[in-house]
Amino acid sequence: MISTYFKIAWRSLSRSKMYSLINIVGLTVGIACCILIVLYVKDELSYDKYHRNYNEIYRVLHAYREQSDRPLPPPGPGEYQVWGNAPVAPALKADFPEIRETARFTSPVTLLLQHNDKRFQESSLVFADSTLFDLFSWKMLYGNRNTALAAPNSIVLTESLASKYFGDSNPVGQVFKTDDNNALTVTGVMEDVPSNSHFTFTGLLSMSTFYRNRPEIFNEWGYVDFYTYFLLNKNADIRTLQARVPAFLKRHIPGEPNYAIAFEPLKDAYLRSAAMRQPGATGSLANVYIFSLVAAFILFIAGINFINLTTARSMERAREIGVRKAVGAHQQSLILQYLVEAVVISMLATLLAFALVFVLLPMVRNMSGKPLPYTDLLSWKMIVVLILTPFLVGIPAGIYPALVLSRFKPALVLKGKFHSSDKGIQLRKGLVIFQFSLSIALIACTAIVFSQLDHLRSHNLGFRQDQMLVIDYGGDAEVNKNIEAVKATLASNPAVLAITASRAVPGEFFPNAHTVIASRSGEMVPFGPGLYEIDVDFLPAYEMKMAAGRAYSRDFPADMEQSMVINEAAAKQWGYADPKEIIGKNFEQWGRKGTVIGVVKDFNYQSLHKKVEPLALRMAPSEMLNRLSVRIKTAQISKTISELEHTWNALEPQRPFKYSFLDQAFNEQYLKDVRFGEIFAAFGTLTIFIACLGLFGLATFSTEKRLKEIGIRKVLGASITSIVGLLSGDFIKLVLVAILIATPLGWWGMHRWLNGFAYRVDIHWWTFGMAGLAAVLIALLTVGFLALKAARMNPVKSLKAE
Repeated sequence: MISTYFKIAWRSLSRSKMYSLINIVGLTVGIACCILIVLYVKDELSYDKYHRNYNEIYRVLHAYREQSDRPLPPPGPGEYQVWGNAPVAPALKADFPEIRETARFTSPVTLLLQHNDKRFQESSLVFADSTLFDLFSWKMLYGNRNTALAAPNSIVLTESLASKYFGDSNPVGQVFKTDDNNALTVTGVMEDVPSNSHFTFTGLLSMSTFYRNRPEIFNEWGYVDFYTYFLLNKNADIRTLQARVPAFLKRHIPGEPNYAIAFEPLKDAYLRSAAMRQPGATGSLANVYIFSLVAAFILFIAGINFINLTTARSMERAREIGVRKAVGAHQQSLILQYLVEAVVISMLATLLAFALVFVLLPMVRNMSGKPLPYTDLLSWKMIVVLILTPFLVGIPAGIYPALVLSRFKPALVLKGKFHSSDKGIQLRKGLVIFQFSLSIALIACTAIVFSQLDHLRSHNLGFRQDQMLVIDYGGDAEVNKNIEAVKATLASNPAVLAITASRAVPGEFFPNAHTVIASRSGEMVPFGPGLYEIDVDFLPAYEMKMAAGRAYSRDFPADMEQSMVINEAAAKQWGYADPKEIIGKNFEQWGRKGTVIGVVKDFNYQSLHKKVEPLALRMAPSEMLNRLSVRIKTAQISKTISELEHTWNALEPQRPFKYSFLDQAFNEQYLKDVRFGEIFAAFGTLTIFIACLGLFGLATFSTEKRLKEIGIRKVLGASITSIVGLLSGDFIKLVLVAILIATPLGWWGMHRWLNGFAYRVDIHWWTFGMAGLAAVLIALLTVGFLALKAARMNPVKSLKAE
């Protein structure tokens, strides 16, 4: 019986090749898009799940808030940061028996590593506790995971870093020389940190090395440079621990009511964390939801095409159904027959979709920046999906047409009195409106996404970033010893327009500094603004403008120790709406005392996702500098870089010439947004393509049914233009209704998405007007071609007897 159903289904598909092709192509593209989006979403949801203790690992969040005379409410999610102090880890382990183990690691450090003739500057190394491997499940390839980070001057390499210096050999026991004349012994090699990790590194330095050099900071609750994680006992309740935190803080830092901590599970670190100062890139749960909805919409639109074309062609199959019912076929057997047809179409589409995924996967890899290996398609889960998809897609898409077709009355059909019902026509119109509502919303949303991305690139950041070459020399002591001579020699190149040294540049990592400035009443008020440590040439080299006061100057020797410049946001934080009023106020910061001499206009030193935050810019002692910013002419850039490298190698042969362009590095902050826009646009385009396929099929069927009417109209003198308008008008009306539905939906979705940016474009009504116009043009091209073809047909052919 089933084999008979399959034979009949195949014959039906063969008889209506064009409609079958439209259904199969639409479902193929829809299923392929769905699979690709599922692979992307699956990767986003898989972050850190490879750790054996995934559900028991938490991390400490820190809130450093402004001083207040009255009790402050608990900090909000956005007031916390992951970056914190060192002593909280041993204190938590001592006070909370539910905590099995703690582990800390620092922000990345830069070291020049040398082994024999191989010498490279490494910028992704972190100091880490020896207990790090007790929490996280990275595989150790060489060495003992329990002791690898125990001794001072130990380093654990990732597999790729080990290969860079030692090839395929076991490097345990080998010794690196560093730029500070220390020796590091390789005590282990671990696998590369998987790409689906919320923080990464290329090497681990033992925390005892850091402790030996700066033991005092491990007892300072106000010194910030550590990320703290802990492993909770399986039967412990994190809410119980959180409730005991206030008493814990009173015991350890009784005089600090403005400091708070909270606990965040590892499972929330990548997609759900609102905390600042993350150890790595974070994802967007909203984007995961958006892509999941797009996948559902694409598949739904492909299913709508199937429903529309199948029910629209009901007249063609009415006689077949009447005959089969007349000879004894039951409704159940007819329903089963049409469901089999739907499953057969879905089966063909699924097989073609998997083949299409194999072809498109490299392109999606490049767009998303994710590995997305082919092995994911060959996993047992995907094989199950391959088997179930024809049924999960075919049955829901085929059930309504099957019910409609199986209910035809044989007496009416065989007498030729059957015609399409008004309900069926209205349903098809409703489904077309739904399809184009989604399509128009996607067109408008894509336009807004790219408009926002363009805004990110073109926004005035408040400083000069173009043609700024940044030389990262890792704070090399030999370079810093002669920093002014190095600057002067590089500046002698006629292509160099400006040069400055600093500890950080816009878009990069920077510390916070406990800073006290006199308020209007004369009271010394503490805050913790961000800190840029710079030299005297930094502000003019970056062409930053002063809002009040003056910049640092060589004419004032006291500027090195007794002066400070802040930004406008910092002035407002201390209560000075007019920046001129804070000039001359006393300050204290990290052992320095003096007066505020200037307020620089706010500049975007972080991503435009964030507003400009308070920042202090202070003159740095030469040993704290680690970067040179060199603004060069636009002509002959390659030649200029080559000359600068030659000069550098002559001056500082011990340090590689490692450079980048500031604008490129700064824009890397928006790489996630750019990828989102590209993926969104790609799948949005495919959604519109599928909708147009369905519209083409319906228009073809509608035109074929009205050929006699067209012939009569032409005989009576109707022009080609009027006939084209007649045939296109009905579909254009549906698209116009879709515009009215799509506009509020698209505006709502984009308004929520844009809330993630501190600096964003406005949503204009004409964006949706242009999207609607694009949809009308697409519909006209789709339907108009068929209408024109029908209008130009010889009426004799359409009016002759059947």
